[in-house]
Amino acid sequence: MALFGKKEETKLPENLPVHVGFIMDGNGRWAKKRGLPRSLGHVEGGKNFKRIMQYCKDIGIKYASFYVFSTENWKRPQAEIDGILAIMREYLDEVQLHLGDGVRAIFLGDKSAYPEDIRKRMEKLEADTAHHSQLTVLLACNYGGRDEIAHAAREIAALVKNGELDPDSITEQTIADHLYTAGIPDVDLVIRPSGELRLSNYLIWQCAYAEYYFTDVLWPDFGTDELDKALIDYAGRGRRFGGV
Repeated sequence: MALFGKKEETKLPENLPVHVGFIMDGNGRWAKKRGLPRSLGHVEGGKNFKRIMQYCKDIGIKYASFYVFSTENWKRPQAEIDGILAIMREYLDEVQLHLGDGVRAIFLGDKSAYPEDIRKRMEKLEADTAHHSQLTVLLACNYGGRDEIAHAAREIAALVKNGELDPDSITEQTIADHLYTAGIPDVDLVIRPSGELRLSNYLIWQCAYAEYYFTDVLWPDFGTDELDKALIDYAGRGRRFGGV
């Protein structure tokens, strides 16, 4: 039987990535191409997020991170921001139906910028799913990679100031332990639809040795068949991590 819309003839490789990062790009352009408001593009992008998340669970991906809203996205028109917040509220209200058993949710970023009702929904979801382990979904909301590293640096500096940490003992692991993703494996594969060829400040520490997959397909159209292509491409690459 096919898995969640997956074609019978598609055979996935055995060496799937442990952690896949998705930069969900192209919602606005998808809507514009169809003469629709940008907000409807975000609605369709949200639907596709649910499809891809479920598929990751079905095929055994252990960690899937999604770039939902960056620290820079607050510069967008207020009407578009309001639409995105409305989608977030709807998603957070019904999320248990889509996560199902075994899926843990973690929010990456500074929650303090969101309205109180959204913050409470985020915190409740994290608490309710903390014991799940089949798939961990990381949702980057009000997130920026440089901002995350600065946040970690402030925490480490406070430990040094309080005499709890010797500066000479600071290592890469020390920094990793103070990131929003502490305890989560680094990203193996970054996927960015929409034709843009950049990371856009997404998990820049965690993606240091990630493989990158770019496609012109816009996010609302990036279905499970497209993800299959990315996973097959990833499996054919040699990952040496600086070795030979």
